[in-house]
Amino acid sequence: MNDTVQFFSFQGRSVAWNVQGEGLPIVLIHGTPFSSHVWHRILPWLARQYRVYTFDLLGYGQSEKGKDVSLGVQSRLLSALFEHWKLDHPAVVAHDFGGATALRGWLLEGLRYRKLTLIDPVVLSPWGSPFVTHVRKHESAFSGMPAYAHQALLSAYIRGASSQGLSDSMLKPYLTPWLGKVGQEAFYAQIAQMDSRFTEEVENRLNEIECPTTILWGEEDAWLPFEQGKRLVNLILGARLIPVPNAGHLVQEDAPEAIIAAILDVSKPQESEQLNSPQTLSKENPSILKSQAKK
Repeated sequence: MNDTVQFFSFQGRSVAWNVQGEGLPIVLIHGTPFSSHVWHRILPWLARQYRVYTFDLLGYGQSEKGKDVSLGVQSRLLSALFEHWKLDHPAVVAHDFGGATALRGWLLEGLRYRKLTLIDPVVLSPWGSPFVTHVRKHESAFSGMPAYAHQALLSAYIRGASSQGLSDSMLKPYLTPWLGKVGQEAFYAQIAQMDSRFTEEVENRLNEIECPTTILWGEEDAWLPFEQGKRLVNLILGARLIPVPNAGHLVQEDAPEAIIAAILDVSKPQESEQLNSPQTLSKENPSILKSQAKK
């Protein structure tokens, strides 16, 4: 597999991307404050069957920081990448802000997907934690705080996305892009640009999504409550909701096997609510659990 990072120029700005595997195309879209690293436990499995495209949203990971990094620009970036990659109806897997990006891509940019998997997506208002609200009001104060204070705050914030807990080694790749003067300023800048008008713009059009849609939601998500998943599944025609037990907002770390099983359709639809149970996975694909146990 090719793990070399490539770069694409979007409106004069550098966007990091990668492709691995062979087969039907599938695009993975991360959310905030993460990067394409969030798929590191998912990608190796998918690359066995698919040609997997990952990228860092503008302002995140190894993509260029600064300027406009709002949800408004991310769907336009997605459209440009589809054209660059020459993709026609790929499958799409999207988490958090990536969910809003994928939905805006369909509804505003005219993109079309073979199927769509949403993981704890930012879609329905209200969204944004008290921390986000406070930072938006006082961006300059946060961006100028001492580096040690920023790192402590950032660490606590990201750890809150996992219900299972993140070790220091697991946390490090999520922290690194936001450290240093440029990274610290970029972290608070992307929060300052969070605006619910970008999701409200499409919220009333979700019934126009016409591809098979699966929604996974961590039952212990402390950032976006599971009740939002229950609301969302009723707004997208034919969508199915898969609750993920013992998982927080960062399902990719808390229960990667649930995502893999849903994408590969390991379980039958009527068994979807038990998709993350050890009994189901061990019967359908025991190698997934063995790999998980080694992590």
